[in-house]
Amino acid sequence: MTSDDIPFMPIFQRPRPRHLAKLTADLMLAGAGWALALSLDPSVGLSGVGKGLLWVLLAGVSNYVFLLARQQFRMVGFHDCIAIVRGGLLLLATSSWVLLLPAATHHHIGFWLCATVFTCTLWILERGLIRSYFELKGRQKGFLRKRTLIIGAGRAGSLVAQELERHPNLGFMVVGFVDDDRAKHGLLLNGIRILDDRKGLAHLIAKHRIDQAILAIPSASGDQIRSLTDAVRATGTPIKTVPGIFNLLGDQPWHPELRDVSIEDLLRRTAVRIDQAGLASVIQGKTVLITGGGGSIGSELARQLCAFRPAHLVLLGRGEHSLWTTFRELNQVYPDQPVELELCDVRSKIRMNQALAHWKPFVVFHAAAHKHVPILEQYPEEGIENNILGTKNVVEACLAHGVKHFVNISTDKAVNPTNILGATKRVAELIVAKAARQAPMDYRYNSVRFGNVLGSRGSVVPIFQEQIRKGGPVTITSPDMTRYFMTIPEASQLVLQAGLLGNSGRVYVLDMGEPVRIMDLATDLIRLSGLVPGKDVHIEYTGIRPGEKLHEELFYADQPTQSHVHHRVMEAPNEPWDGGDMDRCLEDLYAAIRVQDGGVRIDRIVHTLTHLVPSYQPNLGALGRHTHGGTNGTPVLKEPAAGTQRDDSQEFRLPESLLPAQATAPKARGLNGNGRMVDGLTSAG
Repeated sequence: MTSDDIPFMPIFQRPRPRHLAKLTADLMLAGAGWALALSLDPSVGLSGVGKGLLWVLLAGVSNYVFLLARQQFRMVGFHDCIAIVRGGLLLLATSSWVLLLPAATHHHIGFWLCATVFTCTLWILERGLIRSYFELKGRQKGFLRKRTLIIGAGRAGSLVAQELERHPNLGFMVVGFVDDDRAKHGLLLNGIRILDDRKGLAHLIAKHRIDQAILAIPSASGDQIRSLTDAVRATGTPIKTVPGIFNLLGDQPWHPELRDVSIEDLLRRTAVRIDQAGLASVIQGKTVLITGGGGSIGSELARQLCAFRPAHLVLLGRGEHSLWTTFRELNQVYPDQPVELELCDVRSKIRMNQALAHWKPFVVFHAAAHKHVPILEQYPEEGIENNILGTKNVVEACLAHGVKHFVNISTDKAVNPTNILGATKRVAELIVAKAARQAPMDYRYNSVRFGNVLGSRGSVVPIFQEQIRKGGPVTITSPDMTRYFMTIPEASQLVLQAGLLGNSGRVYVLDMGEPVRIMDLATDLIRLSGLVPGKDVHIEYTGIRPGEKLHEELFYADQPTQSHVHHRVMEAPNEPWDGGDMDRCLEDLYAAIRVQDGGVRIDRIVHTLTHLVPSYQPNLGALGRHTHGGTNGTPVLKEPAAGTQRDDSQEFRLPESLLPAQATAPKARGLNGNGRMVDGLTSAG
């Protein structure tokens, strides 16, 4: 049912009568333009009602061709004025041909040119007056009550100002711009003055009685955003921002969507510039499969890949709800991109082979993994089965079915691991490196290692935000704990670049900048909520949990090399595994997780993992969920009581040839934001 079918709707609020009324007004103004031109030179010899009516008819034709009567007069803009000018040119051409062809003179042509100019001017004035009327009406109703200052007088700032002017009901009135380019000071942008640079923010906010500031610099770094946000908040003025450009790939447009400043903005770095042509040559027209396609990293990889138009994008995983959510989102945002679902558990070798035999992908991203450190410490069997056995199943299926590009998503916790997550992900890296040695020369199988991802499932940020909403306290394990952080779009773009264009058998490490103190992260989130740390929301320290490190590491002791794939991607030194038969060790590990007795099972798991990853330093006091004499459910290994004989029938012993060497684990090194090495990473920020 259309608005024309509503019987009691006022007639001029219906589309068709409204368009007819606007067309009638335009035709009347065209007649007025004719009369004005004729009054300037009555001797032109073109007087008469017939010729005037013919002029009005031709004006109606031009109006119809360029749909001028369908313009939204109250929101008329530059492009609407361009359409009116084009309509005027068509009117001039048709009138000259119809009326002047028999006896055209320069005198006649000048008259028609004047009539056209008058008509177009009246049409533009008509629309401008209507727009001004509705804007004034909006101000009188109090819609534009917030006096707004836009920081950034570039294209983004201009787009924000235009959007706010088009939508007065949003409640913003832009009174000026701030920009550091002194050449712009005093100029007008969209009719609004560019006032000063950021140094004068506090003075401008007080002088112009600013109620709201908007940061419109999508390319700003995290340090710049922090500085500007602090300066604005110091005056008691709220601030909003626009999206950054990390999420843009291919020909995706940027839109000025206002939102509050987030912690991701404060950690933003220079936008990633990737090799669009190189990635397109690998992805476009090919079938791409993502394991863990419904997870945080997997779904973001899917969004980024859609910009390169793969022939098929297959989301594989065992969580049907998350897969369906990502599938629906991609279908809405990229309706022309074929997206498929494959409900499959990577732990099933049969199902993985069935899936790859069916889709025959050219590229596979392996993002499926268990990642929660404390839970995996309690359930190491699940971490081994999913992160190691699952990776082995995926890699072997890829080799069997001709997958030429395989990218394993790894973690910085794989360096000198102190938890099951890090140890299992390091073994997964070794499995991929072995597959790279077995694969044909034109295959590329590698791993990409990075740190914590803001906004991912299990991230500390939503936990802090929930605690802040409840009034606190915000719980932190240690005031000195640091972590490397990246945003999901930033990490995903570098994964594409390093994984697809890097060399086979390598482990690439993303430049994550400086480590961030978790304490600083918590206080930033409290301040972004408009609260004062320690006053409105208190912070409590709970102690480091089992398996956690105080500081994460990126490399072992050897110096990393700058990779050829991107200036923000480092290549970890080649770390060959010399522990003997890897397949035999993996079989021993799988046998260990099937042992019934909890204590013996953990014993065998630890022995085998420390052989596979000599730098693994397990937390024996908290590994596994089987307690013996513990309190409050604290997991403790089952150890034989003093003076009792242990049952050696189930005890696992490695062969002498496979016993790990008694050597100190290699010292780790980290990469700071300037690409320089830092030993130990023991500083707190």
